[in-house]
Amino acid sequence: MSLKLLFGFHAVTVRLKVAPHSVRELYVDASRRDQRMRQFLVKANDAGVAVIEADDARLQQLAGTHRHQGVVARVEAVQNAHSLDDLLDGLSEPPLLLVLDGITDPHNLGACLRVADGAGAHAVIAPKDHAVGINATVAKVASGAAETMPYFMVTNLARTLGELKERSIWVVGTSDDAPRGLYDADLKGPTALVLGAEGSGMRQLTRKHCDELVSIPMMGGVESLNVSVASAVCLYESRRQRGFKS
Repeated sequence: MSLKLLFGFHAVTVRLKVAPHSVRELYVDASRRDQRMRQFLVKANDAGVAVIEADDARLQQLAGTHRHQGVVARVEAVQNAHSLDDLLDGLSEPPLLLVLDGITDPHNLGACLRVADGAGAHAVIAPKDHAVGINATVAKVASGAAETMPYFMVTNLARTLGELKERSIWVVGTSDDAPRGLYDADLKGPTALVLGAEGSGMRQLTRKHCDELVSIPMMGGVESLNVSVASAVCLYESRRQRGFKS
């Protein structure tokens, strides 16, 4: 079975919590003995995972970056337990989905997963051919959300949007030139919020499959928001309209 790397306290701690059996090797900075590391080592011990002490050079080699925080793990890939259909069938509240079209930067994806987790979205959806997959950088930026937020990469995004509409999920795209503002839209019901990459936005085919287009009001001099910030604005507006009920 192929292994992948996780690094940083948040990403590795969440994996220890949700799937400790998948952690094959856990490396820690032998010179770091501050409170945060001591607390982390307790969690590793509680999870039954042995640690391997290493120096900074070895950790950098493993992680491919100096931003490892003294924690690097080799882990088995954890597959989503459900298909998108199974996940939707099992929900007890109106679905809230984040659809990302053309997001290829791992930092943006990691931040979007973190936002989606915080806002209580049920899943993040992206096309296989216009998106970045879950890698170590995504997991680090996501601060654990890459382990908890279902991320579905679909072969045909337009077809998937059509299938969501067949489930009576309202597909709301964001666009700077939309005739209606975000705060005028009804996001209380089953909703899929579609965001494109900063600058280029959604692809035309994706745009055509949206039920409605809305814009995020921009009051200052900048023309647009980073996609993770825009995702937060949209997701939390939907949660606000729903009364933040889980």
